[in-house]
Amino acid sequence: MIIKHSEKIASPQIIKDSFKQLGYICSDDIAMSVYLACQLQKPILIEGPPGVGKTELAKKTSEYLNTPLIRMQCYEGLDEAKALYEWKYGKQLLYTQLLKDQLGDVMRGAKGLDESVTRLHQFGDIFYSEQFLEPRPLLQALKEKDGAILLIDEIDKADQEFEAFLLELLSDYQVSIPEMGTIKAESKPIVILTSNNTRELGDALKRRCLHLYIPFPDPKLEQEIISVQVPEMDASLRSDMVKFISELRELSLKKVPAVSESIDWAKALLLLNVNELDHNWIKQTLNLLLKFQEDIEVVEPEIHQLLQKMKRP
Repeated sequence: MIIKHSEKIASPQIIKDSFKQLGYICSDDIAMSVYLACQLQKPILIEGPPGVGKTELAKKTSEYLNTPLIRMQCYEGLDEAKALYEWKYGKQLLYTQLLKDQLGDVMRGAKGLDESVTRLHQFGDIFYSEQFLEPRPLLQALKEKDGAILLIDEIDKADQEFEAFLLELLSDYQVSIPEMGTIKAESKPIVILTSNNTRELGDALKRRCLHLYIPFPDPKLEQEIISVQVPEMDASLRSDMVKFISELRELSLKKVPAVSESIDWAKALLLLNVNELDHNWIKQTLNLLLKFQEDIEVVEPEIHQLLQKMKRP
């Protein structure tokens, strides 16, 4: 990966500028983390609130490096059969039937029990070979000859047992399959793990990763993000919109607006030909920013006051 993409990952600034051309505005911290992950071949653990661009960063890295993105969505109860591999039982069953039909030919001429067992063992090994193996995301990433971006999304939703299972892959870029032994990466993937901090991750996993925390952007950065995503929006309206969202994030809400909601709101205001934020437009489109009715009920009576605070120098 390092040789193949040496020019593209020559510096954090090159990464930052190139991602901007792809529509992803990243901070200096993000650009540095991507640079170090590629150069040092270490996983990145990205933490932060939902909707700040953690998953999108993996997608843009894949797009920028022109490398396949292999995504594994984590959830409670996820196990290695879903994440690593599964045996093709139907194909094994068909092979068993074929072997049964040919058993007479296989055993013909065998002298004694030992020779018969030896012949059968030759066929038993074939049952647990790659032709009967169904790779899942982790194994798929290791088997990509030209490398891949492996996105392990929302690792905090998986069990601690699964987190421990990942340690071998994160340390040595290899996995162990009992019937086949150790499988090493043909080309080390760039591994990106994301977490919404719904639970504390273990020290062993964190120790193996570069850590990156993506917070809500400051107003200047958020305006830049929206200007790239919704370039047709008037600069003055964009500024007011970001100020209002910043005020919302100061409130005690069940879910404060994320960057993804900011972009959706900007697109909606543009579609509605809104030239200036006012009480009426905010109230009608508040459901694009807030995802819980109880939050909407909290904010609606405060809209006028929030607008006044937003306009203060």
